[in-house]
Amino acid sequence: MCVDNLSLCSLDLYFPFLSLLQDWNRTWYTANPDLTQCFQNTVLVWVPCIYLWLLAPFYCLHLYCHDHGRIHMSCLCTAKMVLGFLLASFGFVEFFYILLERSHEIQQHMVFLLSPIIRSMTVILALCIIQLERIRGCRSSVFLFLFWILAVVCSLVPLRAKIQLAMDEGIASDIVVLQNPFIFQLTHYSSILYLFTVLLFSVCALFMITRVNHLSLCRLVVKGYRAPLAEEDLWTLREEDTSHKIISELQQDWTAECAKIQNRLPDQAQLLRKLQKEQSSGFILIRTLARKFGPYFLTGTLCIIFHDAFMFAIPQVLSLLLGFMRDEDAPLWKGYFYATLMFLLSCLQSLFNHQYMYTCFTVGMRVKTAVMGLVYRKSLVINSASRRTCTVGEIVNLVSADTQKLMDFVVYFNAVWLAPIEIALCLFFLWQHLGPSALAGIATVILIFPLNGFIAKKRSKLQVKIQMKFMDGRIRLMNEILNGIKILKFYAWEKAFLEQVLGYREKELKALKKSQILYSISIASFNSSSFLVRALFYVTLDDRNVLDAQKVFVSMALINILKTPLSQLPFAISTTMQAVVSLRRLGKYLCSEELKVDNVSKAPLSSGRKNGTFSWSTEGPPCLRRINVRVPRGSLVAVVGHVGSGKSSLLSAMLGETEKRSGQVTVKGSVAYVPQQAWIQNATVQDNITFGREKLKTWYQRVLEVCALLPDLDILPAGDATEIGEKGLNLSGGQKQRVSLARAVYRKADVYMLDDPLSAVDAHVGQHIFDKVIGPKGVLRDKTRILVTHGMSFLPQADLILVLVDGEITESGSYQELLSRHGAFADFIHTFANTERKESAIQRGANMEPVSEEEQEQVPEDLGKLTVVDKARTGRVRLEMYKKYFKTIGLAIIIPIVFLYAFQQGASLAYNYWLSMWADDPVVNGTQIDTDLKLAVFGALGFVQGIAIFGTTVAISICGIIASRHLHMDLLINVLRSPMSFFESTPSGNLLNRFAKEIDAIDCMVPEGLKMMLSYVFKLMEVCIIVLMATPFAAVIILPLAFLYAFVQSFYVATSCQLRRLEAVSRSPIYTHFNETVQGASVIRAFGEQSRFILQANKRVDFNQTSYFPRFVATRWLAVNLEFVGNGVVLAAAILSVMGKSTLSPGIVGLAVSHSLQVTGILSWIVRSWTDVENNIVSVERVNEYAETAKEASWSKEGSTLPLAWPQTGTIEFQDYGLQYRKGLELALKGITLNIHEREKVGIVGRTGAGKSSLALGIFRILEAAKGRIFIDGVNIEDIGLHDLRSRITIIPQDPVLFSGSLRMNLDPFDTYTDEEVWSSLELAHLKNFVSNLPDKLNHECSEGGENLSLGQRQLVCLARALLRKTKILVLDEATAAVDLETDTLIQSTIRTQFEDCTVLTIAHRLNTIMDYTRVIVMDRGHISEMDSPANLITQRGQFYRMCREAGLV
Repeated sequence: MCVDNLSLCSLDLYFPFLSLLQDWNRTWYTANPDLTQCFQNTVLVWVPCIYLWLLAPFYCLHLYCHDHGRIHMSCLCTAKMVLGFLLASFGFVEFFYILLERSHEIQQHMVFLLSPIIRSMTVILALCIIQLERIRGCRSSVFLFLFWILAVVCSLVPLRAKIQLAMDEGIASDIVVLQNPFIFQLTHYSSILYLFTVLLFSVCALFMITRVNHLSLCRLVVKGYRAPLAEEDLWTLREEDTSHKIISELQQDWTAECAKIQNRLPDQAQLLRKLQKEQSSGFILIRTLARKFGPYFLTGTLCIIFHDAFMFAIPQVLSLLLGFMRDEDAPLWKGYFYATLMFLLSCLQSLFNHQYMYTCFTVGMRVKTAVMGLVYRKSLVINSASRRTCTVGEIVNLVSADTQKLMDFVVYFNAVWLAPIEIALCLFFLWQHLGPSALAGIATVILIFPLNGFIAKKRSKLQVKIQMKFMDGRIRLMNEILNGIKILKFYAWEKAFLEQVLGYREKELKALKKSQILYSISIASFNSSSFLVRALFYVTLDDRNVLDAQKVFVSMALINILKTPLSQLPFAISTTMQAVVSLRRLGKYLCSEELKVDNVSKAPLSSGRKNGTFSWSTEGPPCLRRINVRVPRGSLVAVVGHVGSGKSSLLSAMLGETEKRSGQVTVKGSVAYVPQQAWIQNATVQDNITFGREKLKTWYQRVLEVCALLPDLDILPAGDATEIGEKGLNLSGGQKQRVSLARAVYRKADVYMLDDPLSAVDAHVGQHIFDKVIGPKGVLRDKTRILVTHGMSFLPQADLILVLVDGEITESGSYQELLSRHGAFADFIHTFANTERKESAIQRGANMEPVSEEEQEQVPEDLGKLTVVDKARTGRVRLEMYKKYFKTIGLAIIIPIVFLYAFQQGASLAYNYWLSMWADDPVVNGTQIDTDLKLAVFGALGFVQGIAIFGTTVAISICGIIASRHLHMDLLINVLRSPMSFFESTPSGNLLNRFAKEIDAIDCMVPEGLKMMLSYVFKLMEVCIIVLMATPFAAVIILPLAFLYAFVQSFYVATSCQLRRLEAVSRSPIYTHFNETVQGASVIRAFGEQSRFILQANKRVDFNQTSYFPRFVATRWLAVNLEFVGNGVVLAAAILSVMGKSTLSPGIVGLAVSHSLQVTGILSWIVRSWTDVENNIVSVERVNEYAETAKEASWSKEGSTLPLAWPQTGTIEFQDYGLQYRKGLELALKGITLNIHEREKVGIVGRTGAGKSSLALGIFRILEAAKGRIFIDGVNIEDIGLHDLRSRITIIPQDPVLFSGSLRMNLDPFDTYTDEEVWSSLELAHLKNFVSNLPDKLNHECSEGGENLSLGQRQLVCLARALLRKTKILVLDEATAAVDLETDTLIQSTIRTQFEDCTVLTIAHRLNTIMDYTRVIVMDRGHISEMDSPANLITQRGQFYRMCREAGLV
């Protein structure tokens, strides 16, 4: 026998598979199977070795090209090396033993000598690769993991053979071991050690394969379960996932692609080029992203292909298992073999599926980072014309909703092409099992696709043209509301804008509802199609409809596989269509026109232009024409002209912000820019001034002094460490302008462009700044200064004066030269010089605006802190949030939905059990009894289930819309009813995050998660019932697995929920930074700070991804663990079925095993849906946060007896009035007692911090009284609603705010007045000629913030608002700061005539405007220090007299 074996081995050295094929009786057809010795010692040794040796050179080349930095030698790595060398040594021991003891037989069986050497050399090669991976910074790889897996599988058979020999014979007798017990033990234990070691290596590789330390993840999950996770607990983002790494490479590709588009149609019309560019931009973007992330994504695609291979192998094994159950003579080991094989295939399927998901989520995360980076960088270079077509709200939508849709697309993209292939394979295998009857199923599936294609097209149209359009409009409007909230409150316009937002919202939800109904039809059709396929199979199977267990349950397993692609395909198509829409939107924005680099050339010359013509857009009319000017180095140039004459456009052209039609602009040296409307960052005063530069203490103090900021710092809570709110909300206009000027002065630039920086400050402060900073003796005396100004007193000291009229320089020269010409400029100077000299010397009221505060006093070190950081709540989502969500839906709807789900799953259980009974029916005379009845019952149950599926999906979608509508409305009302202090301390990014991302999650994600969770929970209950019906003993296994499932799930949900919160919280700063950057882009460009802001944006995005990455890794961790639990159910059902072979029918076994195969997928989807629901309920929690914040008093009071004509006289009385900005700070107004009579004109003056603005805030109840009362016409203003008060009095604020929409809407949002009244107010505001010349007249569309109007024109629009309302009380808060002197004179004349019968309170800026007032109130440190008529105050020679003397009025 021994000799025969030797000769056979010798023969089969070259044909090792021959021995296997020649001995099936030994391998398969036996009760004790085994492989031949030759096969074990050749094929099983060679397969892993050949794999490693063939692919090692390519893998080493890959490692050589990708160096991630050396990894230090760890204890685990050392242990692997020691065990590896020990493992290799056993092969050499075996080799030398054979060489020494059996040398005379080597010629006959050389293969036994070579195998241990090959195996040992291969292990040494694997150890070398491990070290190379460590040196090149790779922890482990799929490559080595597959090797170790192959080694494990190939080692199991020899080990089992040796153990069997030991058990059967007690001593080995094969060719190597012979009769020596010691040698048997040596080889036996070496096999055990070999198996143990390769298992260790494969497990280590498995843990490292996702490049995340499994133990670290376990520690993170456990830590999150014990205590809420904080930012410091999160991992550092990997280098390849950082913004810098991703975008630095992608930016070059994108720029090159954009250049190709730009140059593709050089000779065609501009409009045609633009249209083609917009159409192809989405494709160009996806191509650029694919080039960057495609190779890594393809590795995931390879994993899903392996997953599918294992998935389709399982039904084939099930077929063999059912065949085994029917064959009474089959040996029992085959049943256990099939059960184990199904378990292993399920495990491998899970493993490759989650590696695929990990890859997809990683790519999705990188795509999100890339797109956000591209959008941000684009916002820094986009030109003015393109910027006006895309509002801040729309840009926020691009980086929130659209990037999320691209991430979803990455995850589901493969399903678009893979699902049809999976469907085709399912139908092919069904053909194999059922024959031509499968054609009926194929026809059904083919018919389903056109229906769903039509639905997908309709949904895409709904989403693109309707839903996203209204969502963009809503977010844009919300952004404007947040930017102009102070105006809304002053004018009591909250309700008007509330209605506008809700109008957008209703249209958005209407489109969403239609889309969801179509989606429900799609889901129901795909789910019903699997039943229809099965029904048609059984109808057309044969003439007698004979079914057996193999046909029924193998087809059922295949149809269950078919369900996945059928259900995924509509979702994948929907996701793809949404992604296409998002790609077009993103591509359109990213391909929009940029500022041209050659707009301004840098050359070693003085600043100047030659015959320049400029416009704000390529197609638009020129804003500047025939500009010829040269500015000598170190000179002071003043630019003057009426409102809208092009002064700011001139500076913009010099900065390269406009389109250069002709001519040349040259600027020498660095530039500093002070815009007309100060741009202030949400940072400390110091950070705003230094603006990214190192603080030079001496120079910094000098800048503060010359910019007149030292007195302001004294009254700020923390001096220059005080945080300024967004857009400088807690600073006055004068303070903001001086901080903006200080930023420019601190920069020490070569050229200074100053756009009317002195208009917002008082005359004496303006004179101080001019003397100390801008003028011939100022700190900038050696610099080139271009000053736009309305101040006549500064002109004599200018080296050159440019006079602009309608975009042209009509006169230029020195002050004396222009006067000597006796032109229009000279006439203007003679008319207004005296007025200018009489301007007051009072400083602008610079009180800090209110800052919200809790009841407790603020700790001193926090006094400078203003904004409230978006904080994450901790712990599990509170039950109240679920109650809140379901309460908005209503119990009357929820209970029927649950019953409908139960009914749906009951129908499914019934028709599946009905099939098992049908399959077990005996065949008599070639047929089964009552087949028509069985088919009819089966069809009826399936039809009922299809109707129930449609009903549940539609019902949950509608419930989600109901809940979303209520939650959005509550959020909107809560935000609008918040006091001003709330908006000053809450960054707009936090609020936009709620209205954009969180509401989007409540719209779509929560209902979708609930649908999935309920359907899969009920499906799991069905599976458990079926398995327990078949094998009640399975309860012993299922119950512990259920507890394990719940235990692991509880660990995960706590961690995942907190990670979701941290991710949501870290998202808000991104939106805030985007918002801030877009609004200050011109300043950032002028100062050349783009790279610093890009770095800040990168940090914010990276921090957000730091929270996102562990969240999806944790999801994969949970899914892998729980799917192994599900695979345990498969193993239990199969093993118990084999054990109960004698008592169980094939039908019930098929039912139990085919359903248990679904457990893995069901558990995975339950985890995903449960997690999605829990994570997205966080959105409900975050939306609900603002329900708990402090609110203003009610807008109106029921039963109010306030007369419609109130106030009729306009008297105002202060009784011991006190006002406080925050708890813990001293009163800003102290014991003010004052009577203002009917028709009285009162001027309010005072130095910085005196309390002038506080009086106005008190009258409008922007701040509530700390003590005392205010009466208007004898009515205590605390006793009436805020809207009743604010709508009856009027203010013209210093900062003019307009909203996107028609000019008429900006004047009269409630449509209260007629067109004649509107035109009359425009005429009185000196805007009639301007508006009459506009193409659309009153319907002229104002851009966001009114950017397509000059600042002066915006101020006149605010005046027109006041003239339209014409209430009995008017408050002017430096309302004419941004207009020229001529216009100011006209405005003052209008106020005197039109408001003659009104009480007027003016916070004075130009003192000459209040010299004819009835009374002047002089404020000082919250008290009224003087109060009388201007003439009497002058005679008293007090504080007012000193101001007048400084102004040259006395």
